[in-house]
Amino acid sequence: MLTIHGRITSVNVQKVVVACEEMRIPYVRKDAGGAFGIVKTDAYKAMNPNSLVPVIVEDDFVLWESNTIVRYLAAKYGKGTVYPDDLRQRAHSDRWMDWQMYTFFRAYNDAFWGLIRTAEAERDMKKIEASVTATHGVMAILDKELAGKTYLVGDRPTIGEIALVPMVFRWLNMPVTRPSAPNVEAWVARCAARPGWDKALILPVV
Repeated sequence: MLTIHGRITSVNVQKVVVACEEMRIPYVRKDAGGAFGIVKTDAYKAMNPNSLVPVIVEDDFVLWESNTIVRYLAAKYGKGTVYPDDLRQRAHSDRWMDWQMYTFFRAYNDAFWGLIRTAEAERDMKKIEASVTATHGVMAILDKELAGKTYLVGDRPTIGEIALVPMVFRWLNMPVTRPSAPNVEAWVARCAARPGWDKALILPVV
Protein backbone atom coordinates (compact mmCIF):
# COMPACT_ATOMS: atom_id res chain seq x y z
CA MET A 1 0.00 0.00 0.00
CA LEU A 2 1.26 3.44 -0.93
CA THR A 3 1.42 5.97 1.91
CA ILE A 4 1.33 9.71 1.24
CA HIS A 5 2.65 11.91 4.02
CA GLY A 6 1.29 15.44 3.88
CA ARG A 7 -1.73 17.63 4.66
CA ILE A 8 -4.35 17.81 1.92
CA THR A 9 -4.33 21.65 1.93
CA SER A 10 -0.80 21.56 0.49
CA VAL A 11 -0.99 22.05 -3.27
CA ASN A 12 1.95 19.69 -3.71
CA VAL A 13 0.22 16.96 -1.74
CA GLN A 14 -2.87 17.58 -3.84
CA LYS A 15 -0.92 16.70 -6.98
CA VAL A 16 -0.03 13.29 -5.59
CA VAL A 17 -3.57 12.60 -4.40
CA VAL A 18 -4.95 13.58 -7.82
CA ALA A 19 -2.43 11.25 -9.47
CA CYS A 20 -3.51 8.36 -7.26
CA GLU A 21 -7.20 9.05 -7.79
CA GLU A 22 -6.85 9.40 -11.56
CA MET A 23 -4.82 6.18 -11.86
CA ARG A 24 -6.85 4.30 -9.22
CA ILE A 25 -3.78 3.64 -7.10
CA PRO A 26 -4.72 2.47 -3.58
CA TYR A 27 -3.20 4.75 -0.96
CA VAL A 28 -3.47 6.04 2.56
CA ARG A 29 -2.63 9.61 3.47
CA LYS A 30 -1.17 10.74 6.78
CA ASP A 31 -1.36 14.39 7.82
CA ALA A 32 1.97 16.17 8.16
CA GLY A 33 3.16 19.73 7.77
CA GLY A 34 1.51 23.01 8.66
CA ALA A 35 -0.56 22.82 11.83
CA PHE A 36 0.08 19.07 12.04
CA GLY A 37 3.82 19.50 12.54
CA ILE A 38 5.76 16.20 12.31
CA VAL A 39 8.03 17.34 9.47
CA LYS A 40 10.74 18.58 11.85
CA THR A 41 10.98 15.27 13.70
CA ASP A 42 13.98 13.01 13.24
CA ALA A 43 11.75 10.25 11.89
CA TYR A 44 10.33 12.51 9.19
CA LYS A 45 13.70 14.03 8.33
CA ALA A 46 14.99 10.51 7.77
CA MET A 47 12.47 10.33 4.93
CA ASN A 48 12.87 13.91 3.68
CA PRO A 49 15.75 15.99 5.05
CA ASN A 50 14.07 19.13 3.67
CA SER A 51 11.19 18.79 6.18
CA LEU A 52 8.65 19.35 3.40
CA VAL A 53 5.58 17.53 2.12
CA PRO A 54 4.74 15.32 0.34
CA VAL A 55 6.68 12.15 0.86
CA ILE A 56 5.53 8.78 -0.42
CA VAL A 57 6.49 5.42 1.01
CA GLU A 58 5.92 2.30 -1.06
CA ASP A 59 7.25 -0.81 0.67
CA ASP A 60 10.88 0.17 1.36
CA PHE A 61 10.94 2.89 -1.30
CA VAL A 62 10.81 6.52 -0.11
CA LEU A 63 10.45 9.48 -2.50
CA TRP A 64 10.00 13.23 -2.11
CA GLU A 65 9.45 16.20 -4.50
CA SER A 66 5.88 16.31 -5.79
CA ASN A 67 6.53 16.42 -9.52
CA THR A 68 9.06 13.62 -9.25
CA ILE A 69 6.53 11.55 -7.31
CA VAL A 70 3.89 12.15 -9.98
CA ARG A 71 6.30 11.15 -12.74
CA TYR A 72 7.26 7.99 -10.87
CA LEU A 73 3.64 6.97 -10.31
CA ALA A 74 2.74 7.78 -13.92
CA ALA A 75 5.63 5.71 -15.28
CA LYS A 76 4.64 2.78 -13.08
CA TYR A 77 0.86 2.90 -13.25
CA GLY A 78 -0.16 5.30 -16.00
CA LYS A 79 1.55 4.26 -19.23
CA GLY A 80 -0.73 4.94 -22.16
CA THR A 81 -3.06 7.12 -20.06
CA VAL A 82 -1.67 9.94 -17.92
CA TYR A 83 1.77 9.05 -19.27
CA PRO A 84 1.34 8.86 -23.06
CA ASP A 85 3.08 6.12 -25.01
CA ASP A 86 3.85 8.54 -27.82
CA LEU A 87 7.09 10.23 -26.82
CA ARG A 88 6.16 13.58 -28.33
CA GLN A 89 2.83 13.65 -26.51
CA ARG A 90 4.64 12.65 -23.33
CA ALA A 91 7.11 15.49 -23.83
CA HIS A 92 4.27 17.97 -24.25
CA SER A 93 2.61 16.83 -21.01
CA ASP A 94 5.98 16.84 -19.24
CA ARG A 95 6.59 20.39 -20.44
CA TRP A 96 3.40 21.66 -18.79
CA MET A 97 4.44 20.01 -15.55
CA ASP A 98 7.71 21.94 -15.66
CA TRP A 99 5.85 25.11 -16.67
CA GLN A 100 3.75 24.80 -13.54
CA MET A 101 6.84 24.81 -11.36
CA TYR A 102 9.09 27.27 -13.16
CA THR A 103 6.66 29.73 -14.77
CA PHE A 104 3.21 29.63 -13.19
CA PHE A 105 4.44 29.11 -9.60
CA ARG A 106 6.99 31.93 -9.82
CA ALA A 107 4.37 34.33 -11.13
CA TYR A 108 1.63 33.50 -8.66
CA ASN A 109 3.43 32.64 -5.44
CA ASP A 110 3.80 36.16 -3.99
CA ALA A 111 0.09 36.81 -4.52
CA PHE A 112 -0.86 33.55 -2.86
CA TRP A 113 1.37 34.01 0.16
CA GLY A 114 0.53 37.67 0.48
CA LEU A 115 -3.24 37.30 0.26
CA ILE A 116 -3.82 33.90 1.81
CA ARG A 117 -0.96 33.21 4.21
CA THR A 118 -0.17 36.74 5.46
CA ALA A 119 -2.17 38.89 7.87
CA GLU A 120 -3.67 41.93 6.12
CA ALA A 121 -1.63 44.43 8.16
CA GLU A 122 1.62 42.73 7.13
CA ARG A 123 0.98 42.43 3.38
CA ASP A 124 3.38 43.88 0.83
CA MET A 125 0.84 45.14 -1.67
CA LYS A 126 3.45 46.07 -4.29
CA LYS A 127 4.72 42.49 -4.38
CA ILE A 128 1.18 41.16 -4.42
CA GLU A 129 0.11 43.43 -7.27
CA ALA A 130 3.21 42.56 -9.30
CA SER A 131 2.50 38.88 -8.77
CA VAL A 132 -1.15 39.24 -9.80
CA THR A 133 -0.11 41.07 -12.98
CA ALA A 134 2.48 38.41 -13.79
CA THR A 135 -0.07 35.67 -13.23
CA HIS A 136 -2.51 37.34 -15.62
CA GLY A 137 0.20 37.02 -18.27
CA VAL A 138 0.91 33.34 -17.75
CA MET A 139 -2.80 32.54 -17.51
CA ALA A 140 -3.25 34.14 -20.92
CA ILE A 141 -0.66 31.72 -22.28
CA LEU A 142 -2.51 28.76 -20.78
CA ASP A 143 -5.90 30.00 -21.98
CA LYS A 144 -4.58 30.33 -25.54
CA GLU A 145 -3.07 26.84 -25.39
CA LEU A 146 -6.41 25.35 -24.34
CA ALA A 147 -8.45 26.99 -27.10
CA GLY A 148 -10.32 24.25 -28.94
CA LYS A 149 -8.89 21.53 -26.67
CA THR A 150 -10.44 19.28 -24.08
CA TYR A 151 -7.13 18.68 -22.31
CA LEU A 152 -3.54 19.82 -22.78
CA VAL A 153 -2.58 16.63 -24.62
CA GLY A 154 -5.06 14.24 -26.20
CA ASP A 155 -8.48 13.31 -24.89
CA ARG A 156 -7.76 12.78 -21.19
CA PRO A 157 -5.71 14.36 -18.40
CA THR A 158 -1.99 13.69 -18.31
CA ILE A 159 0.77 14.58 -15.86
CA GLY A 160 0.46 18.16 -17.12
CA GLU A 161 -3.05 18.44 -15.69
CA ILE A 162 -2.09 16.60 -12.51
CA ALA A 163 0.61 19.19 -11.79
CA LEU A 164 -1.21 22.30 -12.99
CA VAL A 165 -4.87 21.98 -12.09
CA PRO A 166 -4.55 22.11 -8.28
CA MET A 167 -2.60 25.35 -8.46
CA VAL A 168 -4.78 26.93 -11.15
CA PHE A 169 -7.89 25.92 -9.18
CA ARG A 170 -6.43 27.79 -6.23
CA TRP A 171 -5.70 30.86 -8.38
CA LEU A 172 -9.24 30.92 -9.77
CA ASN A 173 -10.58 31.04 -6.22
CA MET A 174 -8.28 33.75 -4.89
CA PRO A 175 -9.75 37.17 -3.97
CA VAL A 176 -8.38 39.05 -6.97
CA THR A 177 -9.86 40.56 -10.12
CA ARG A 178 -8.92 38.43 -13.10
CA PRO A 179 -9.30 38.87 -16.86
CA SER A 180 -11.63 36.35 -18.45
CA ALA A 181 -10.00 32.98 -19.13
CA PRO A 182 -12.91 30.85 -20.36
CA ASN A 183 -10.80 28.02 -21.73
CA VAL A 184 -8.91 27.65 -18.47
CA GLU A 185 -12.08 27.83 -16.39
CA ALA A 186 -13.81 25.16 -18.47
CA TRP A 187 -10.70 22.94 -18.35
CA VAL A 188 -10.41 23.16 -14.57
CA ALA A 189 -14.13 22.40 -14.18
CA ARG A 190 -13.76 19.41 -16.52
CA CYS A 191 -10.90 18.00 -14.48
CA ALA A 192 -12.57 18.75 -11.15
CA ALA A 193 -15.59 16.71 -12.26
CA ARG A 194 -13.49 13.58 -12.79
CA PRO A 195 -13.91 10.84 -10.15
CA GLY A 196 -11.79 11.44 -7.11
CA TRP A 197 -10.38 14.85 -8.02
CA ASP A 198 -12.70 16.50 -5.51
CA LYS A 199 -10.74 14.78 -2.74
CA ALA A 200 -7.72 16.89 -3.63
CA LEU A 201 -9.06 20.22 -4.87
CA ILE A 202 -9.35 21.70 -1.40
CA LEU A 203 -8.82 25.41 -0.85
CA PRO A 204 -6.51 26.55 1.95
CA VAL A 205 -8.10 28.23 4.94
CA VAL A 206 -7.74 31.99 4.70
